[in-house]
Amino acid sequence: MKLYGRMAIITGATRGFGFAVAKEYTRMGAGIMICGRDATHLEEAVKELKKYKVDEDQVVSGIVADTTSEKDVSLLVRTAINQTGRVDIVVNNAGVYGPKGLVEDIDPDEWIKAIHINLVGVFYVCRAILPHMKKNNYGKIINLSGGGATAPLPRISAYAASKAAVVRLTETLAQECEGYHIDINSVAPGALNTRLLDEVLGAGPGIVGQPFYEKALKQKQDGGTPLELGAELCAFLGSSESDGITGELISSVWDDWKHGQHTGKLRRVTTPEIKEL
Repeated sequence: MKLYGRMAIITGATRGFGFAVAKEYTRMGAGIMICGRDATHLEEAVKELKKYKVDEDQVVSGIVADTTSEKDVSLLVRTAINQTGRVDIVVNNAGVYGPKGLVEDIDPDEWIKAIHINLVGVFYVCRAILPHMKKNNYGKIINLSGGGATAPLPRISAYAASKAAVVRLTETLAQECEGYHIDINSVAPGALNTRLLDEVLGAGPGIVGQPFYEKALKQKQDGGTPLELGAELCAFLGSSESDGITGELISSVWDDWKHGQHTGKLRRVTTPEIKEL
């Protein structure tokens, strides 16, 4: 119950990894507001998440919102704050791979759209919530990164560039918030078997390249990294156990964060062998 009594916003949480995080947060006692762009998926997710409530007064709600819309993000944050009076945690999970293929072959508008979803959306949410967290002199922001931030990803350039930018934005905001007890970190959840992986397999080796396709196929067959592992890391980073850890990119797979929680010292992911999907 490490998150009991805390209120969290989780973006892109109607399915996949975002839903796994929302489920873990609910099980740990947090009030949550999730968002997504599809009203039907949102309604189904909220209904399912309510099954994991540990307290009748626990808030489990959702709102249709597109994080690339500053207006939608402003409404999301205001609504979450109004429900309980404060927001303690934000998990910026919403993201896409974007167009796949060589830079000279892809649609530039789709490339820019992916940047807006993966990077600008994170910026909008952080910009909207930080004044509230600074006023409270406390907060946790967790930005989803991944393999795109730790190694080149040929033929998936929008994802790689945007996720690397998310890490640098995270590091920068962490320094801007020094003195406010606001911890801002990036998470690499591992090679997950979600709809993003299915997109790669659907595109085929001719679009994403033979090496990346074969790696994705093997991941699909092996089962990938359990969603629950990254969700547990997000719960840790949203709890008081991680107070003082900020400005880091933390891998759920490669970093020994379960032991690091006792020392407050976690290794930044810079090793070249980390090439998660």
